[in-house]
Parts: sequence; C-alpha cells; structure tokens
Amino acid sequence: MSAPLPTTAPSSAGPRERVFRTDIQALRAVAIGLVLLNHLWPTRVTGGYVGVDVFFVISGFLITGHLVGEMTRTGGVRLGAFYARRIRRLLPAAFVVLAASLVLLVAFLPYPRWGRNAWEIASSAGYVENWYLAAMSVNYSALNDAASLVQHYWSLSVEEQFYIVWPLLLLAAVAASGRIGGGSPRGSVQDRRGARALIVVVAAVGVLSLGGSIIYTVLAPPQAYFATFTRGWEFAVGGAVALLGARVTLPRIVAQIVSILGFGLIAFSALVYDHTTPFPGYAALVPVLGTAAVIVAGTSHVRLWHTKVTALGPVQWVGGISYSLYLWHWPLIVAAPFVIGAEASTLSKLGVLAISLLLAALTKTFVEDRGQKWRYWRTSTRRALGLMLVGMVVIAALVAGVLAWYQTRVDADRPPAEVVAASCEGPSAMAPGAECADAFGPAEYTVMTSKNEYFFTPPECGTFLPILTYGEKQTTLRCDFSGGAADPTQVWLVGDSHAQQWQGAVFDIAREKNWIVTTSYLGGCPVADVDFLGFRGAWGKAEADRCNTWSDELASTIRAAKPDLVITAMAARQDLVDDGSGKPASEQMSAGLVDYWTTWADEGIGVLAIADPPYNGEVRNADCVLLNSSDPVACARPRAEAQPADPVLMAGAAERSDSITVLDLTDRFCDAERCYAVIGGVPVYYDADHLNLEYVRMLAPEITAAIEEVLSDG
Repeated sequence: MSAPLPTTAPSSAGPRERVFRTDIQALRAVAIGLVLLNHLWPTRVTGGYVGVDVFFVISGFLITGHLVGEMTRTGGVRLGAFYARRIRRLLPAAFVVLAASLVLLVAFLPYPRWGRNAWEIASSAGYVENWYLAAMSVNYSALNDAASLVQHYWSLSVEEQFYIVWPLLLLAAVAASGRIGGGSPRGSVQDRRGARALIVVVAAVGVLSLGGSIIYTVLAPPQAYFATFTRGWEFAVGGAVALLGARVTLPRIVAQIVSILGFGLIAFSALVYDHTTPFPGYAALVPVLGTAAVIVAGTSHVRLWHTKVTALGPVQWVGGISYSLYLWHWPLIVAAPFVIGAEASTLSKLGVLAISLLLAALTKTFVEDRGQKWRYWRTSTRRALGLMLVGMVVIAALVAGVLAWYQTRVDADRPPAEVVAASCEGPSAMAPGAECADAFGPAEYTVMTSKNEYFFTPPECGTFLPILTYGEKQTTLRCDFSGGAADPTQVWLVGDSHAQQWQGAVFDIAREKNWIVTTSYLGGCPVADVDFLGFRGAWGKAEADRCNTWSDELASTIRAAKPDLVITAMAARQDLVDDGSGKPASEQMSAGLVDYWTTWADEGIGVLAIADPPYNGEVRNADCVLLNSSDPVACARPRAEAQPADPVLMAGAAERSDSITVLDLTDRFCDAERCYAVIGGVPVYYDADHLNLEYVRMLAPEITAAIEEVLSDG
C-alpha cells in the first residue's frame, strides 16, 4: 500500500524540515491489521476492509506533501524521476508476489481455477485489476467464482493510477494560475495564487469524486467498490490535509481530542460495517475523516495520548512492513486450504499470519529496501521504466504459459454426449427402495472441470435473439433440437442461474424428443411479479430496475408466444423484494410467482416450476468435498438448515391449476435428516451456488416424468 515516505509539511511559507511521523507509521499498522483480521476472521472484524481507505488517505497526504515540497523548492516536478521512484519502491515486491502466486496456482489449486487467476495476475501486473474486477462484477456467473490469489491487487491498481494522474493535476493547477519557475514567481506554490490553485483543484477532485462515489454506490454497488473515480476523493482528503493541515497547529488538548475522535471513527467503521454496508459512498466518510483527523492531530508533533502505544517498536515494525504484508497475506489465505488439504481452522489461520509476517519482513529487507538501493536503476529513470516493462512482459509470458496449459486440460475434459445414472450412481442412490452399500462415500472425482459446467451452451443454441436485450446485456437463446421435425414442441426455460443449472437435463430431454427450447436467463433475477430490490442484498437502482423490466417483458413475451411449456426455476429464497405492504418477502414472492404462472396457464401454456435444491455455500465451505475427499459425509448438513422453506413450493401449494406443477427433488439430495454433497459417488455441486452438470443430467428421468404430467394435463 502507501510507501513510507518522510513527511514534509508544505505551506505557502516554504518547505519545512522532513520529520518522520510515527503516528502515520502506526496508522499503516492499524490499516494492515484491520485488513488481515477481516480476511482471516471476516465474521469477527466485519468492516476491516476500511483499512484500505486508511491507506488511501495516507497515500494522498504523503504524495501531495512530497510533490508540493518539490514544487516549492524547485518550482516544478521532475515527472520522470517521480515515476521512477514509485517504480523502484513498489514494483519489485509486487512482481515477486505475482510470480509466487503463479507458482502457488499451478502447484496447489485445481486447474479449473487457473484461467481466472492467470488473467487476474496479468491484470495486476498491468495495474488494472480494479477495472477487471469491476467488469467481472457485471458478469453474474463471475460472482460465483472462488476468490483469486491476487484480487487484493485491486487497491494497488487504484493507488498506481492515482500516482500517475495526481502530479499532472497539481502541475496543471499551478500552471493555470500563472507560471512555474524559481524565485517565487507569480503562479508558483510559494505565491498565493499558486497555493490557492492547488487547494481549488484538490477540493474540486474531492467533491466531484465523492459525489460520483455516492451516486454510483447507489446505482451499481459492485462496480462502485472497485472503480478509481469512486475512490479519488479519499486521496484528495489526504491531499487537502497536506495542503491545509500544516497551516494549523492545534493546541495540545484539542489535538488529543481530535486524535481520539479519529481513531474512534476508524474503530467504529471496522467493527460496525459489514458486507451489506453500501460502500464506498457516504459510509467511507467515517474511516476517511477518522484517518484525516489522526494526521491533522499529529501535525504539531507533540506527544499525544496514543504515542506510548503507537510509537512502540512492534507497532512501527508492522507499519514498516505493511506493504509487503498486504501483498503476501491474501495469496497465502487462498492457497492454504489446498496446501494443507483441509478447511481453514484457527490454527491454520495463525500459521498463515505467521508466514505472512515472515515473508513480509524478508521482502521488506531484501526486495523493497535493497531494490531501491540497486545502483543500476537508481541512477537512471530510463532504466527504471525499462525494467518495469521487462517485469510486466515476464509476468505476461508466464501467464500465457499457464493459460496454454490450462486450455489443453480443458480440451481433454469435454462433457460426454450422454449421461445415464446406473443403479446406486448419483441420484439413483437416493431412489425409493435403493439399497446401496455406501451411498454417501467418496466421489470418483472432486475437481470440477468443463464437463461439470452448468452454464455450457450447445451448438444448437446459435446466437442471442434480438429480443429481451438491455444495452449490451443479452438474455435469450433459441436452441433447436427438432432435427427438422414438423410442428415440434415449443419449450421455454426461464429464470436466473438457478434455472440455467437445470438446462443440461432439459437439453438432453429436448434432444431425445425433438423440441425447440428457448432459454432466457438474467443472473440473480426472479421471474415473478414482484418489486425486486436485489439478490442476497440490495442492488443498485439501475440493476434492480433492469431486473423488474426484464421479468415483466419476459412474462408478456411468453404469453404472446404461447409455447407448449414453460420451465422455470430461481433462487427465490435469496431474492430481496418489498412492495411496501409489510408482508414477509416469502409471501410476496409466492404471490408474484402465482401471478405469472396463472397468466400463462390461462393461455393454455403448461408450467413446470422446479424448486431450488439445498444450499451449498450458505451451509458449508464451497471446497468442502475437495478438502474432505476421503470422507465427504463430513460435508453433510442438517436438512432443516440446508433446505429452508422455498417460495416456489409455497406458490405450488397455493395454486391448484392442472396446468401448473411444482417439482420438488429434495429427496434426491437429502434423506430425512441430512443433505449431502456427494451422492452415489458423484459430487452434487459445481460451485457454491449451482449443481454439478453431471448430477443434473442424471435427474433427467424425474424431470421427464414431471414434464409429461404437465403436458398430458394441458
């Protein structure tokens, strides 16, 4: 994160002597400590992610102070030298950890995770990881991907982008106010006009960025979290403290109060905020202003109440290694379960913490510090820039090699043309009367490959239809399995990704019966006449409105198309809906489902709704089967916990039309007491939220029987 620079307190009166700020070093220790605790024990320090915001304010303060100090002394900034210093300070350690992450990736993580991780490592090397994650957060299926080894590089990417733009803005501000030159000319930072111009630009960036952050956090929260422009104001607050704070010398008692308030605000946000807090937006003001208060309180350089603690050697040491500690801790957390072959425990987490501290200390000494002293590039800006490019090319080449290896393994794992469950295999082990010796024993495989991907698209589906399209978001495909048959049965499969997970069985049935299947999916969005607000939590208004529009237009499109059958499914238990009536969300969802179903049934359309399968990621580690391959029963969970009430089943109980059937397959996942993650030697789940394609295809007979019942009644 922010580099430990000596602190210069700039003012219009000229530069001051650089003084090392133990309080700022302690803030770094606090920031990295909060991030570590949040990542290791996320349910304990739920808002520890605000440590990143603390780092951003510190960076804004230090870099602004450094730049303005140079402008005050020389009348300008040597941009090449500035960028070279940042390169020498930050890139060696960052590239070492990226290379180590590639080694961890291929040595320990299952190969299906290589692709996403490799792309993120490449994005991190180019310092655009934040924009990569922002783009992926739009892709609903990407939300279900396991955490990558380097996703924490998003904040480093934001910082690097700040380092590129910030000096240009400050120089432009002073240049616009007059002219830059030595001897305090009009327009220099030693001139009031120049100083005022800096303050105006920093304030403008802060206000515009904060406004954009607040608005974007409401409209598109996932993207807002990673976007650079939603974080720029945090750096600007640090910059404002550098410009204005040095002019203020607080009385000691006032400084004491301000520092207490500052640390209190940081602690409050770390302990009270959680993953449901809209962030950054308004909420980020609390830790940001808290950090600014601590820095302002320390500008008088008097001994404050916290000095006895913050100036302690261990605190300063942690602050000193905070950058390397930030780099190392996350890949170790992600890789640890695969290295030890077990789920994370308190002991393993403490081990990760100890190894992170050791690697950070070694990296600080032998990479960060010695890297900056390496004469070859310390004496040449061009060499620093050239070696940066070399490092990026080397990482890119390594990534390309991993991606090529990954693709060869993907090509070798294509799904078979036909899947039929034998006796005691997969869901057949749960069939009535089945007598299987070890129905819940070890699986034949535990790594999910392309043959297990529920979201595959067969060649019969062609390209997206021009209907039900919203901007760049396309939702609808026509999959022709008719083989040219006259008057084929027309079927629609609709819903969110929990409808998509059933398509493997539906396509197998369609291929056998020569159907035409039209699919329409919108991730996280229910097909129900409800006031939808979000999935698992509130979405941005634009995304929620798109969901409501798609759902309404889809219902009307189906009604006009008059297919023979609609198959629908969704994660209705996790949808957030509120029509203002005060009724429970499950009742609102149930009623909204019935409204659409009866509308279709009144048009002579058969409706088959498939109830949601038991939870996976909500009740167990998504990698539980992989980490308990010899004893998958350890992953079993109580039926009442894994399969709570489903609004789809509630709607089925309320609706009595012969044209509407609700299929409940819970007994193919659970016995009377527990729900399982491996059944009949086959893993049940593909990821934290979705079923294994192979297991779904083995359920085709049950789905076929339900379809035939609906069509015969229709």
